[in-house]
Amino acid sequence: MSIPTTLKHKPVIVSDNYEQVDGRYAGQTDAKGLSLGLAQWNDRGKLDISAKVWRYTGEKWSRQSEELPLHRVLDLAILVARSLEHFREAYQYEQLYDPEQPVIDRVGLQGDAMTIAVCTDNEKINEDIKLFKQALSQDDEIIGERLQTLSNILKEMGY
Repeated sequence: MSIPTTLKHKPVIVSDNYEQVDGRYAGQTDAKGLSLGLAQWNDRGKLDISAKVWRYTGEKWSRQSEELPLHRVLDLAILVARSLEHFREAYQYEQLYDPEQPVIDRVGLQGDAMTIAVCTDNEKINEDIKLFKQALSQDDEIIGERLQTLSNILKEMGY
């Protein structure tokens, strides 16, 4: 099934078979495709590229399909990588983080820094962080494969 090309997001580069590789949801996901294209929020004379996850309910393309600017996709990748790095050493903390210092990292971007921290505003953080770590462990192979692939591609590109 091909993703739509007649909606506001205008696909340029696509992965029409994403449902076959969607991590542990492969073969049973509503995320049918990924695309990079012209963003749906583009105004006249202003062009932005966005990434989109296309969801299909079985009857129609879902309004829950997500569209993100490319820099946010990369910011999410940075967030994932730093989170994984934190959880490699989290066993050192009784609660899997230091409640006195919940900031994991500050990543310099555009003259400032993106703060990456454990969400201590979550009243169930001590339970939720354990579940999060468990889910990361369960998906370790799936995530690791993608990180290795991304690393190889970035090295090929000279990064």
